[in-house]
Amino acid sequence: MEEEGRISAFWADSENNRRAKHYRLTKAGRKQLPKVGRISWAIAQASGNLVEGSSMPLLTKARSFFQNLFSFGRRDSDLDEEIRSHFEMLIEGNIRAGMPPKEAQRAARIELGGCEQVKEQVREVRIGNWLHSVVSDCRYGTRQLRKNPGFAAVAIVTLAAAIGANAVVFSALNACIVRPLNVPQSESLYGLQFGEGTRGSQSYPNYLDLRDRNRSFDGLAAYNMTQVGLDTGENPSRAWLYEVSGNYFEVLRIQPYLGRFFHSSDEHGAGSAPYIVLSYGYWHSHFQDDHAVVGRTVAVNKHPFTIIGVAPPQFRGTFLLLSPDFFVPIVSLEDESTLNARGGRWIFETIGHLKAGVSSAQASADLNSISDYLQETYPQDNGKMNVSLARAGLYGDTFGGPIRGFVAALMLLAGLILLAACANLGSLFAARAADRSREVAVRLALGSSRLRILRQLFTEALLISLVGGAGGILGGAMLLRRLSAWNPFPEFPTNVPLNPDANVYAVALLLAFVSGILFGAVPVRQILHTDPYEIVKSGSLAKLGHRITFREVLLAVQIAICAVLVTSSMVAVRGLLRSLHSNFGFEPGDVTLADTDLDMAGYPGDAVPAMQKRMIESMQSIPGVASVGLANCPPLASCGHLSRATVFPDEVSDLRPSNVAASPLKFQISPEFFAVAEMPLLAGRAFTWHDDKNAPRVAVINQVFARNVFGSMTNALGRYYKMWDGTRIQVVGIVRDGKYTELTEDPQPVMFLPILQAPASQTYLVVRSDSDPQLLAGNIRSRLRDLDAGLPAFIQTWTKALDRALFGSRLAAVALGVLGVLGAILSITGIFGMAAYSVSKRLRELGIRMALGAQRKEVLEAALGRAIKLLAFGSAAGLLLGILASRVLASLVYQATPRDPLVLAGVVLAMGLLGLLATWIPARRALSIDPAILLREE
Repeated sequence: MEEEGRISAFWADSENNRRAKHYRLTKAGRKQLPKVGRISWAIAQASGNLVEGSSMPLLTKARSFFQNLFSFGRRDSDLDEEIRSHFEMLIEGNIRAGMPPKEAQRAARIELGGCEQVKEQVREVRIGNWLHSVVSDCRYGTRQLRKNPGFAAVAIVTLAAAIGANAVVFSALNACIVRPLNVPQSESLYGLQFGEGTRGSQSYPNYLDLRDRNRSFDGLAAYNMTQVGLDTGENPSRAWLYEVSGNYFEVLRIQPYLGRFFHSSDEHGAGSAPYIVLSYGYWHSHFQDDHAVVGRTVAVNKHPFTIIGVAPPQFRGTFLLLSPDFFVPIVSLEDESTLNARGGRWIFETIGHLKAGVSSAQASADLNSISDYLQETYPQDNGKMNVSLARAGLYGDTFGGPIRGFVAALMLLAGLILLAACANLGSLFAARAADRSREVAVRLALGSSRLRILRQLFTEALLISLVGGAGGILGGAMLLRRLSAWNPFPEFPTNVPLNPDANVYAVALLLAFVSGILFGAVPVRQILHTDPYEIVKSGSLAKLGHRITFREVLLAVQIAICAVLVTSSMVAVRGLLRSLHSNFGFEPGDVTLADTDLDMAGYPGDAVPAMQKRMIESMQSIPGVASVGLANCPPLASCGHLSRATVFPDEVSDLRPSNVAASPLKFQISPEFFAVAEMPLLAGRAFTWHDDKNAPRVAVINQVFARNVFGSMTNALGRYYKMWDGTRIQVVGIVRDGKYTELTEDPQPVMFLPILQAPASQTYLVVRSDSDPQLLAGNIRSRLRDLDAGLPAFIQTWTKALDRALFGSRLAAVALGVLGVLGAILSITGIFGMAAYSVSKRLRELGIRMALGAQRKEVLEAALGRAIKLLAFGSAAGLLLGILASRVLASLVYQATPRDPLVLAGVVLAMGLLGLLATWIPARRALSIDPAILLREE
């Protein structure tokens, strides 16, 4: 064949890097091949003899992949040359067969087929062609979006807002539920709950028994949060600490950042182990990262303590919502009587790691057997505990339940926002596909497959979703960093670590990808059923009729979601406004609170009442002060140290837990407190300064206490009840029920005791004055400094203190309000898109109607009737769903009710305004049609 000139030989490197003789067809040889063989040869030659699926070494495949990827232009030039050469050979053959040149050229074109189709077939078999095809689709999609910047901007901003909202909410879910504590093996760390499964508090002796007798935990640690006075040699300040058991750090399996931790071996009874372990944040902010701080002596409540170490940066305690300033052993601060009091439930929480292979159910059974033993051994101090386990970090179901419910509700609403955004973008994508109907028809007519066109549309959708997702993640990350640094209650070391991690970024990326697939899939049915001939003839993919389309269903769902959000947000805002003007049972206006603790300044128990009386007298001498009172904790001040008492009927002699009549909240107050707080007495008298420790024990109770213990108010006045230690107390007054710990709480029993009979070192001065609050605060601070320069205090108005009680309501109102506004924006764009699309595709019909004498009302009804009907239907459905969903808000927002006529009227008005705003521009376009110009253009 070489001698006949059909092939030519040349020397080159083989696949094994050896010199070898290679052969290739000459022009004469190619003429001898049949058509199929020539085309196959052209494909192989243009592909470099390397095609997908061919048998070849991996290195050769890789070399071909990179050549096809980075030398695409040269490969296509070779392909053009080969196809052109083949086309010329066909023409020459036809001419030799006797055809005229034009006939020969025409026959050659018919025989070869479409050149572009041949090129596409060649490209598809190249190794790595899929990557180049994706890059090409992305480039073309980018050009298409740049040609329509308005559509691209609306789509990207819409998706960025929706994905950003989901990223923020998921970050809260991730921080509070998925990874609540940053300690080793946190998945096996559990907290103990007692009673009804909502309280973790326990006495220290009971903790020791549970720790030593259980067989289910590697170790059990206890801790309590409290506030102390810290003196480092400069101005004394208030600080928050954890009182922890000696094995606390061992149980948590963490290592110190600096110095060492204290251990169980350091504990030797009350007053021992005066050691401090600083949190990393407090060491950084107050000691400026000074490594020499280890070994330094500071004063805690006037007692010397030695700093022995610094906790690691990532550890912020075991209660997620509060981050302590430092840690001390329990035995170092508490006295012997407190440590031995089995009836005192002051340990905040008991936590520990389950042993390998032990389930939570088995551990609960083990702990309940110990609780049964404690109930039998100490019947006067312990009732049925009903021990259960909960993941550590949120204090069991007390905080965990409401937080999980609130975050889950927000996650659901954020998901609805994303679904609405996808529905909105799906509608816009379907309209855009209809607008590009001629382009689609031409591409189909030229031989493009429908799957190829769909792939291009999906590529554009994914481009929008990824860019929007990136914008949403960036905006969400910025917001989360601000939220992490936000402390709504400066007197508390609030700790909410919302910084995004890999989980948040992964979820946001997944949502972006899924969103692109969802709204990109909306036009699939249009493309699969497209008839190119009909499109070229009529010029549109749109098919108008009376059937309800999938796009219309999406829009109705979107409007319903918006109505749900608007209803929920209005219910939350209305409930918040009502709560601000509610009757709490006291009047917080014009009252300033000065919070301090005499224990911080080292006052012993018997010196506390005298100092408190001096403080009241000093405040009364401030100009402009009307009255001054004192309490261990004012109602709704969220003090965190309110305690409950155990009371028994006076006739009961067996003071065991089964005979308890009530467990009321206990307030210790001065005689003037009721007058200052404007808490009116319904019967009896208030306290006097003669109600001291030498006088008979007395109390003032509320209405719930009277009904629960004595049956009625009339039977309560002058009657006696017993405390857990057998002390008899006489009821001398009854006050109206009020709110004491939370706005959403059910009415609960409360008793007020005189501070001279029930002293408390925790002191809130309650000062009523119409003076400027800032000026009054300065005067109060000055008077306290004159009394004792080492006494730290936090001063704020009672109204400001209520912010903590209103925090849940305000947070719900703000979050739902933001989501409601976002849903409204999405609904406006969705309704506008559908209305504009309807008017655009029916311009010819509307022009004919107007030419035949149709009235403006009839034109609007024809153009916008379906959009208005969908708005009405979606709004009604959303209103009903919103009313049902708003019942959940009643547990979060005080006085929130979906049956408020103002809320219902507000939702109807809001949805009507949204519809009017969304259809305004399409309506004006429909009414501005000139039939003569339109029909002339047609």
